Amino acid sequence: MQLWLERTVARWADRDLRWTQSMHRFAAWRALVFALVFASRLGNGVLWYTLIGALPLFGGVTGTSCAMQMTGVAVLNLAIYHYLKPRVCRLRPFVTCPGVRACARTLDKYSFPSGHTLHAVSFAVVISYHYPLAAFAVSPFAVIVAVSRMVLGLHYPTDVVVGALMGVATAALVLAVN
Repeated sequence: MQLWLERTVARWADRDLRWTQSMHRFAAWRALVFALVFASRLGNGVLWYTLIGALPLFGGVTGTSCAMQMTGVAVLNLAIYHYLKPRVCRLRPFVTCPGVRACARTLDKYSFPSGHTLHAVSFAVVISYHYPLAAFAVSPFAVIVAVSRMVLGLHYPTDVVVGALMGVATAALVLAVN
């Protein structure tokens, strides 16, 4: 059983490395890198915090509720993020993968999970719950943020997938509580 598990983990690690290198090939396109760096910077919090501030002003009761739940998700996500990153200690692809370089600055040393993806997905879920038509804007943006993290050489695909799954889970939890 242990040998099977070790081989399975090794296979997935090899796939993750190959997928990382494949995604990073798109970093050869300067215009794409520029656009993805811009999206990634918005995903640092600028867009989300602006929305949290604006929703109560322009969205009435629904906007206030949405902003409060986005704040709750942000606090929960930050707690999870700060708990996991230093415990998993997974170095970023540009540090460990041949042929992968960092195309943007990182906020911290480790890659797992992708905090940008975690926040983007959870905020997109909460906003879409309150404003279903907004899903047509925030969902593609969340996907772009997630893809940007891989193309820019900052995250492995598994970092992004786990970040997205955690984002859905934290948003569902906050929405269920309120």
